[in-house]
Amino acid sequence: MLNIVIFGAPGSGKGTQSELLIKKYGLDYISTGNVLREAIRAGSESGKLAKGYMDEGKLVPDAVILQLISDFLNHLPASKGIIFDGFPRTIFQAKALKELLEERGTDVTIMLDLQVDDEELIKRLLERGRISGRTDDNLETIQSRLDVYHTQTAPLATYYISEDKRIVVKGTGSVDEISQRIDAAIARLTE
Repeated sequence: MLNIVIFGAPGSGKGTQSELLIKKYGLDYISTGNVLREAIRAGSESGKLAKGYMDEGKLVPDAVILQLISDFLNHLPASKGIIFDGFPRTIFQAKALKELLEERGTDVTIMLDLQVDDEELIKRLLERGRISGRTDDNLETIQSRLDVYHTQTAPLATYYISEDKRIVVKGTGSVDEISQRIDAAIARLTE
């Protein structure tokens, strides 16, 4: 199985690159952001709880996220692999994901770390908010999300370095250029 953690700050292109990886490799996909937004739309208890955190640009508690991931894995048919987008966000979550995957006889294959500077991220997210109408893509929330990313999420890279699974990918340039960099990183694994 090709299990990919796609990692980077909000607006780094994780969703866009995940779509390309899904098409190229036939992978399944889970975006905790999409799962959480769906839970909010459905009005579930976990959705209501998550909404308060998301509206403030804070991380949703681990227990809520881990339950969503476990449910996803339990309902997944035979798969060539999974792209995890927006999860894990902490070392605790990374260790929990490792356990969930090991229970299923697999592990994370690679962590793709998309690197983009904050100025570019803010520009991208403000544009996405303008086009999509996402209420969490406003300057105040974006800055809060980037602060959370830098203080709470970015340290996760050290965990995947220790697992020898982190590959840094320059996340600027055209979508195709970034995709080619990712393909090259994956090709190195399968040589």
